[in-house]
Amino acid sequence: MDRDWGAKAGGGGVASDIQAKVDRRERLRQLALQTVDLQKDPYFMKNHLGSYECKLCLTLHNNEGNYLAHTQGKRHQQNLARRAAKEARDNPVLPQANRSAVKPRKTVKIGRPGYRITKQLDPETSQRSLLFEVDYPEIDGGLQPRHRFMSAYEQRVEAPDKAWQYLLFAAEPYETIAFKIPNLEIDKDPSKFQTTWNDEGKTFLLQLYFKNAGTARKTAAPSLLKAGAGPAAPPTD
Repeated sequence: MDRDWGAKAGGGGVASDIQAKVDRRERLRQLALQTVDLQKDPYFMKNHLGSYECKLCLTLHNNEGNYLAHTQGKRHQQNLARRAAKEARDNPVLPQANRSAVKPRKTVKIGRPGYRITKQLDPETSQRSLLFEVDYPEIDGGLQPRHRFMSAYEQRVEAPDKAWQYLLFAAEPYETIAFKIPNLEIDKDPSKFQTTWNDEGKTFLLQLYFKNAGTARKTAAPSLLKAGAGPAAPPTD
Protein backbone atom coordinates (compact mmCIF):
# COMPACT_ATOMS: atom_id res chain seq x y z
CA MET A 1 0.00 0.00 0.00
CA ASP A 2 1.43 3.33 -1.05
CA ARG A 3 1.87 5.99 1.58
CA ASP A 4 0.40 9.44 1.06
CA TRP A 5 3.36 11.82 0.79
CA GLY A 6 1.34 14.79 -0.44
CA ALA A 7 0.79 13.55 -4.00
CA LYS A 8 -1.13 10.81 -5.70
CA ALA A 9 0.58 7.56 -6.67
CA GLY A 10 2.22 7.87 -10.08
CA GLY A 11 2.02 11.71 -10.09
CA GLY A 12 5.02 14.03 -10.13
CA GLY A 13 5.66 16.70 -7.54
CA VAL A 14 4.74 20.36 -8.08
CA ALA A 15 7.48 22.13 -10.02
CA SER A 16 9.28 24.85 -8.10
CA ASP A 17 9.23 28.48 -9.22
CA ILE A 18 12.93 28.31 -10.11
CA GLN A 19 12.42 25.20 -12.24
CA ALA A 20 9.50 26.87 -14.04
CA LYS A 21 11.72 29.83 -14.94
CA VAL A 22 14.43 27.49 -16.20
CA ASP A 23 11.94 25.64 -18.37
CA ARG A 24 10.57 28.90 -19.73
CA ARG A 25 14.03 30.17 -20.70
CA GLU A 26 14.79 26.86 -22.40
CA ARG A 27 11.58 27.04 -24.45
CA LEU A 28 12.39 30.62 -25.48
CA ARG A 29 15.94 29.58 -26.39
CA GLN A 30 14.74 26.73 -28.58
CA LEU A 31 12.18 28.98 -30.27
CA ALA A 32 14.79 31.67 -30.90
CA LEU A 33 17.22 29.15 -32.39
CA GLN A 34 14.57 28.23 -34.95
CA THR A 35 13.39 31.73 -35.87
CA VAL A 36 16.18 34.29 -35.25
CA ASP A 37 18.97 34.97 -37.75
CA LEU A 38 21.95 35.97 -35.60
CA GLN A 39 23.81 37.33 -38.62
CA LYS A 40 21.28 40.19 -38.72
CA ASP A 41 21.58 40.99 -35.00
CA PRO A 42 23.69 44.19 -34.68
CA TYR A 43 24.59 43.39 -31.06
CA PHE A 44 25.76 39.79 -31.59
CA MET A 45 29.52 39.29 -31.81
CA LYS A 46 31.82 36.28 -31.60
CA ASN A 47 35.13 37.13 -29.92
CA HIS A 48 38.61 35.67 -30.42
CA LEU A 49 38.11 33.21 -27.54
CA GLY A 50 35.20 31.51 -29.26
CA SER A 51 32.54 32.81 -26.90
CA TYR A 52 29.79 35.26 -27.76
CA GLU A 53 29.21 38.84 -26.62
CA CYS A 54 26.21 41.13 -26.44
CA LYS A 55 27.53 44.55 -27.44
CA LEU A 56 24.42 46.21 -26.05
CA CYS A 57 24.56 44.74 -22.54
CA LEU A 58 28.32 43.95 -22.48
CA THR A 59 27.72 40.33 -21.44
CA LEU A 60 29.56 37.07 -22.34
CA HIS A 61 27.85 33.83 -23.42
CA ASN A 62 29.21 30.32 -23.95
CA ASN A 63 27.10 29.47 -27.01
CA GLU A 64 24.52 30.87 -29.36
CA GLY A 65 21.65 29.37 -27.42
CA ASN A 66 22.69 31.17 -24.24
CA TYR A 67 22.99 34.45 -26.16
CA LEU A 68 19.52 34.00 -27.63
CA ALA A 69 18.09 33.24 -24.21
CA HIS A 70 19.72 36.46 -22.98
CA THR A 71 18.04 38.48 -25.75
CA GLN A 72 14.65 37.33 -24.47
CA GLY A 73 15.43 38.43 -20.94
CA LYS A 74 14.36 41.56 -19.07
CA ARG A 75 17.81 43.21 -19.06
CA HIS A 76 18.31 43.03 -22.83
CA GLN A 77 14.77 44.20 -23.55
CA GLN A 78 15.14 47.19 -21.22
CA ASN A 79 18.43 48.16 -22.87
CA LEU A 80 16.78 47.92 -26.30
CA ALA A 81 14.02 50.25 -25.13
CA ARG A 82 16.56 52.74 -23.74
CA ARG A 83 18.55 52.69 -26.98
CA ALA A 84 15.41 53.27 -29.08
CA ALA A 85 14.35 56.19 -26.86
CA LYS A 86 17.82 57.76 -27.11
CA GLU A 87 17.90 57.46 -30.91
CA ALA A 88 14.41 58.96 -31.18
CA ARG A 89 15.50 61.88 -28.99
CA ASP A 90 18.76 62.49 -30.86
CA ASN A 91 17.29 62.03 -34.35
CA PRO A 92 13.75 63.37 -34.40
CA VAL A 93 11.72 62.28 -37.41
CA LEU A 94 10.47 65.26 -39.41
CA PRO A 95 7.05 65.05 -41.07
CA GLN A 96 7.33 64.07 -44.71
CA ALA A 97 4.99 64.38 -47.61
CA ASN A 98 3.09 61.31 -48.67
CA ARG A 99 5.11 60.54 -51.79
CA SER A 100 3.05 57.48 -52.68
CA ALA A 101 -0.13 59.55 -53.03
CA VAL A 102 1.16 61.79 -55.83
CA LYS A 103 3.20 60.15 -58.56
CA PRO A 104 5.04 62.36 -61.04
CA ARG A 105 3.81 62.20 -64.60
CA LYS A 106 6.36 60.93 -67.10
CA THR A 107 5.52 62.80 -70.28
CA VAL A 108 7.72 63.60 -73.27
CA LYS A 109 7.51 67.37 -73.83
CA ILE A 110 6.56 68.46 -77.35
CA GLY A 111 7.54 72.14 -77.17
CA ARG A 112 5.89 75.42 -76.32
CA PRO A 113 2.25 76.17 -77.12
CA GLY A 114 1.22 79.00 -79.41
CA TYR A 115 -0.17 82.13 -77.77
CA ARG A 116 -1.67 85.58 -78.40
CA ILE A 117 -1.74 88.57 -76.03
CA THR A 118 -4.11 91.54 -76.33
CA LYS A 119 -3.83 94.78 -74.36
CA GLN A 120 -7.15 96.41 -73.50
CA LEU A 121 -8.49 99.45 -71.63
CA ASP A 122 -11.77 99.59 -69.77
CA PRO A 123 -13.44 102.85 -70.91
CA GLU A 124 -15.51 103.13 -67.73
CA THR A 125 -12.85 102.49 -65.06
CA SER A 126 -9.71 103.30 -67.11
CA GLN A 127 -8.28 99.99 -65.90
CA ARG A 128 -5.73 98.40 -68.18
CA SER A 129 -6.13 94.70 -68.87
CA LEU A 130 -4.38 91.81 -70.59
CA LEU A 131 -6.03 88.95 -72.48
CA PHE A 132 -3.97 85.77 -72.89
CA GLU A 133 -4.96 83.11 -75.44
CA VAL A 134 -2.85 79.93 -75.30
CA ASP A 135 -3.37 77.09 -77.78
CA TYR A 136 -3.02 73.44 -76.67
CA PRO A 137 -4.16 71.35 -79.68
CA GLU A 138 -2.30 68.23 -78.46
CA ILE A 139 -3.20 68.45 -74.77
CA ASP A 140 -3.53 65.11 -72.95
CA GLY A 141 -7.07 63.79 -72.76
CA GLY A 142 -9.06 64.73 -69.68
CA LEU A 143 -6.72 67.57 -68.71
CA GLN A 144 -7.22 71.32 -68.54
CA PRO A 145 -4.45 73.94 -68.56
CA ARG A 146 -3.36 75.44 -65.24
CA HIS A 147 -1.97 78.87 -64.36
CA ARG A 148 -0.39 80.65 -61.43
CA PHE A 149 1.38 83.89 -60.54
CA MET A 150 5.02 83.84 -59.45
CA SER A 151 7.07 86.60 -57.84
CA ALA A 152 10.35 87.79 -59.29
CA TYR A 153 12.17 86.19 -56.36
CA GLU A 154 10.84 82.68 -57.08
CA GLN A 155 12.23 82.43 -60.62
CA ARG A 156 15.90 81.63 -61.35
CA VAL A 157 16.18 82.79 -64.98
CA GLU A 158 16.48 86.54 -64.61
CA ALA A 159 17.88 88.83 -61.94
CA PRO A 160 15.04 89.53 -59.44
CA ASP A 161 13.28 92.85 -59.97
CA LYS A 162 10.42 93.73 -57.63
CA ALA A 163 8.80 95.82 -60.39
CA TRP A 164 7.83 92.62 -62.24
CA GLN A 165 5.95 89.39 -61.63
CA TYR A 166 5.37 86.31 -63.78
CA LEU A 167 2.27 84.52 -65.04
CA LEU A 168 2.76 80.80 -65.77
CA PHE A 169 0.71 78.46 -67.96
CA ALA A 170 1.11 74.67 -67.89
CA ALA A 171 -0.50 71.70 -69.64
CA GLU A 172 0.87 68.27 -70.53
CA PRO A 173 2.63 67.44 -72.81
CA TYR A 174 3.66 71.06 -73.50
CA GLU A 175 6.46 72.96 -71.82
CA THR A 176 5.45 75.43 -69.12
CA ILE A 177 5.61 79.03 -70.36
CA ALA A 178 5.87 82.20 -68.25
CA PHE A 179 5.11 85.84 -69.09
CA LYS A 180 6.77 88.81 -67.42
CA ILE A 181 4.11 91.36 -66.43
CA PRO A 182 4.13 94.48 -64.21
CA ASN A 183 4.01 93.76 -60.49
CA LEU A 184 0.73 95.61 -59.94
CA GLU A 185 -2.21 94.45 -57.86
CA ILE A 186 -4.58 92.20 -59.81
CA ASP A 187 -8.29 92.94 -59.58
CA LYS A 188 -9.78 89.63 -58.40
CA ASP A 189 -13.39 90.65 -58.93
CA PRO A 190 -15.11 87.81 -60.88
CA SER A 191 -16.03 90.24 -63.64
CA LYS A 192 -12.41 91.44 -63.91
CA PHE A 193 -10.52 88.15 -63.61
CA GLN A 194 -11.78 85.34 -65.83
CA THR A 195 -10.47 82.04 -67.21
CA THR A 196 -12.09 79.94 -69.92
CA TRP A 197 -11.12 76.58 -71.42
CA ASN A 198 -12.47 75.94 -74.91
CA ASP A 199 -12.40 72.14 -75.10
CA GLU A 200 -13.35 72.07 -78.78
CA GLY A 201 -10.84 74.64 -79.98
CA LYS A 202 -8.26 73.59 -77.32
CA THR A 203 -7.64 77.22 -76.36
CA PHE A 204 -7.18 78.53 -72.83
CA LEU A 205 -8.17 82.17 -72.22
CA LEU A 206 -7.25 84.27 -69.21
CA GLN A 207 -8.17 87.94 -68.84
CA LEU A 208 -6.96 90.10 -65.98
CA TYR A 209 -7.30 93.72 -64.92
CA PHE A 210 -4.79 95.74 -62.92
CA LYS A 211 -6.30 97.64 -60.03
CA ASN A 212 -3.96 100.62 -60.07
CA ALA A 213 -2.47 100.38 -63.55
CA GLY A 214 -3.89 103.76 -64.55
CA THR A 215 -2.30 105.66 -61.65
CA ALA A 216 0.98 103.78 -61.23
CA ARG A 217 2.20 103.51 -64.80
CA LYS A 218 1.11 102.30 -68.19
CA THR A 219 0.78 98.55 -68.56
CA ALA A 220 3.79 97.27 -70.46
CA ALA A 221 3.43 94.54 -73.03
CA PRO A 222 4.13 91.11 -71.50
CA SER A 223 7.27 89.33 -72.60
CA LEU A 224 7.84 85.59 -72.67
CA LEU A 225 10.38 84.46 -70.06
CA LYS A 226 13.01 82.44 -71.93
CA ALA A 227 15.31 79.98 -70.16
CA GLY A 228 18.87 81.28 -69.96
CA ALA A 229 17.92 84.87 -70.82
CA GLY A 230 19.48 87.73 -68.93
CA PRO A 231 17.52 90.57 -67.31
CA ALA A 232 15.34 92.23 -69.91
CA ALA A 233 14.66 95.95 -70.17
CA PRO A 234 11.04 96.93 -69.43
CA PRO A 235 9.03 96.78 -72.67
CA THR A 236 7.50 100.02 -73.89
CA ASP A 237 4.07 100.68 -75.33
